[in-house]
Amino acid sequence: MHAKPAPFGGRLQSSIQPDGDAAIRQTDSDAALARFSAVQKQYFTDPFIKHLLGRGSQFQPPRPPLINVGTYVRSEAIDALVDQWLDLSHAEGKKCQIVSLGAGSDTRFWRIANTPRKDLLASYVEIDFPEITTKKAMSIRKNKDLSLLLGRPEDVKLAHGGTALHAPAYHLIPLDLRLPPGQALGNALNSDAGAGLLSPNLPTLLLFECVLVYMRPAESEALIQWFVDYFSAGDDGAVLGAIVYEMFGLNDPFGKVMLNNLRARNVDLPGAESYPTFDSLLQRFLRHGFDASHALTLREIRRTYISHQELERISQLEMLDEIEELELVLQHYAITWGVKLYERNGQSLKANWKGWALRAPEDQQ
Repeated sequence: MHAKPAPFGGRLQSSIQPDGDAAIRQTDSDAALARFSAVQKQYFTDPFIKHLLGRGSQFQPPRPPLINVGTYVRSEAIDALVDQWLDLSHAEGKKCQIVSLGAGSDTRFWRIANTPRKDLLASYVEIDFPEITTKKAMSIRKNKDLSLLLGRPEDVKLAHGGTALHAPAYHLIPLDLRLPPGQALGNALNSDAGAGLLSPNLPTLLLFECVLVYMRPAESEALIQWFVDYFSAGDDGAVLGAIVYEMFGLNDPFGKVMLNNLRARNVDLPGAESYPTFDSLLQRFLRHGFDASHALTLREIRRTYISHQELERISQLEMLDEIEELELVLQHYAITWGVKLYERNGQSLKANWKGWALRAPEDQQ
């Protein structure tokens, strides 16, 4: 039995030495290929991921069933939370903003822009290493399926020597998230496009998909706190939400195998030490004053939050003979989400933001 390092398309940011960053950036290709593999096997649809793969990547063999199933569970759960966030914003009577940190080759903006929910987006910001954003900007400019959903060609502009890209509702920004956010993040969100890219008065969702666990605790806490402070300056009642997907509880025998596999690739997990147990996950947002914090392991999501019909469908896609290992890996990955409400001047929020949560199939009737 072998634990797979970052098996479910995780993106890595790391607090390792700069000469190790190439290995970290390579995991973006791993993430894209894992998602493409699951799409090929018909776990879910994503017509855009193929456009963000490197040359020749489409001809690589599919990932093993264990990885495809894990990618599916992770994707379904985060999609459900993001869609519900957009619907809550609509109920609030406002557009919303999404900031994807360590976004890599993620296709979420295009998947939203290809649905009626596109009109609910005021701004979608992606941030990653400049090497990653440069490749993504080039792919966007070269591919009509990606570029047409950004708006009129004259409204889509490259910046920072091709490492950044700006469109009316989409912004791709190069930044090392390990830098102190007080200056680095503030400058990045206010430089190229003139006015600030984020309004402190709109509901805003932060996405951290396999990012914070690769940063020192002080770095990740400073990053979250920057956004908490930024939205505290708004004039109207604002809402800040966050979703974290990452591994945790790596102090048991199976977790130690995962750690050793990652260290063999020159990747350390300094953020994992702060979250040795499931209960500790909830503290990530509560220590920043969030009003609600929730967490679920991927194992629990697969067992309880995916319908029997869907489980039956995906069971027919591939023969999975690693159930025990799948359960162990899923138990070491979790999705944590939280929401912070800023209510001022006697204003009350219309939507049930504290009710933002994954729903079991019977609750979706």
